[in-house]
Amino acid sequence: MTLVRPAPPRRAGRARTVPGRIRLLTALAVAAVLLLAGAVAMAVAHARDGLRVIGHTAGPQVVATADLYFALSDMDAQVATVLLAGQETGLGPGRQAMLALYDQRRSQADRAVLQAADLAGDDATAQATVRALLDGLGRYERLASRALVLDERAGHAAGPPSSQALAVYRQATDLMRLDLLPKAYNLTLDSGTIVRRASIAELSAMRMGGIWTGVACALALAVLLTLQIYLSRGFRRTINLSLLAATVLAAVLALGGVLVLQRETEVLTHAKEDGFDSVLALSRARAIGNTLHGDEIRYLLDPQRADTYEQVYLDKSQAVMYVPAGSLDKYQAALDSRSSGEGDFLGFFGSEASRLTLTGQRAAFEEVLRRYGEFQDNDRRMRQAAAGGSPRDAVRLALGPAFGEYDEALVELIALHRREFDSAVRDGDGALTGWDVGPPAAALAAILLILVGVRPRLAEYR
Repeated sequence: MTLVRPAPPRRAGRARTVPGRIRLLTALAVAAVLLLAGAVAMAVAHARDGLRVIGHTAGPQVVATADLYFALSDMDAQVATVLLAGQETGLGPGRQAMLALYDQRRSQADRAVLQAADLAGDDATAQATVRALLDGLGRYERLASRALVLDERAGHAAGPPSSQALAVYRQATDLMRLDLLPKAYNLTLDSGTIVRRASIAELSAMRMGGIWTGVACALALAVLLTLQIYLSRGFRRTINLSLLAATVLAAVLALGGVLVLQRETEVLTHAKEDGFDSVLALSRARAIGNTLHGDEIRYLLDPQRADTYEQVYLDKSQAVMYVPAGSLDKYQAALDSRSSGEGDFLGFFGSEASRLTLTGQRAAFEEVLRRYGEFQDNDRRMRQAAAGGSPRDAVRLALGPAFGEYDEALVELIALHRREFDSAVRDGDGALTGWDVGPPAAALAAILLILVGVRPRLAEYR
């Protein structure tokens, strides 16, 4: 009896024939091209997400929460200024202008709180902080309004108000300084952490995306070259132009993807370090500087707490620009050697001094330091006038233009970083134009070229 050996499965033998090998290599080439396009698309998506978080959503919202601290502190400073000026004219911008600025800051604070609530999202702790801020802001407004009404009824010359108005204002400023401002500051720090984490995560993903793009490109080129060599040798042809075009297209896609990822990494880093980080730090410096002005007003407004306000003033001055000094007199004297930006100092201005890389930044920063020194010198003369028995001169100096000129210089420096931030975000958005459809379109074109290149060879076996 003769045994008949079963024939091998037809599917298993397909790859052993020439058409089978062509089909196998074609399938591998198509898969490799799809893998390359997917790697580029995912890396570009991470770049887009990082730019969206820092440039369009969380980043601007974090800056808004920093503005919240400024708006709250300036509300309290304006109330203190109105109470100190009394019914006298010719001191500062005038009572009505100060009250109008108070209303403006209150509206700004309301908007900033709402933006902070949006940024908090599902974070229960942050949402609780926002609700506490809203409740506290309502209590502060009631106390401030009552103090202003009592002051207007009593009427007084420049200097401390009536005991009743002062007692109510103490409740208001204690609520602001000990409760609302710390909450606003912590909210800004927490929000900044969200942006930093997102930035680190997206930058890491973009770097990994570049690596995967390189790996996928090497794989696609290897398969396409193998297919090209196999067809050239097996069919004694020269070069398959369609496969060559597909190979070039895959290489261009990979190279373009790597270049755009490098560009986006640079843009994202620049936007964060020279834009977002500096804007946030200087906005904090401006907000704390605004409380400095409020503290020197309160120093004259409430003589019983003058020593406390003087110490708080020194602590906040050290936060803005730290120089070794054990007292306010020594601190203000030490600032003379720092007015040009030279020397070793810390604080928010120390952070700015460590990275003077932008066009016009050094000049703007030196102007801020000069105006800050003039503001501190004005404060020194104000305290000397108060101690020398010239209260009206002290009030005139406290309500003079020194702080406003310093604040304007700081606003200009912040605006410079904001422009750099906006420019970097625009560059990043522009570099990503077309990359949402580019990878799939390039993959489709490469696949069509591969199929066009192998079709004539397969047709020979029909």
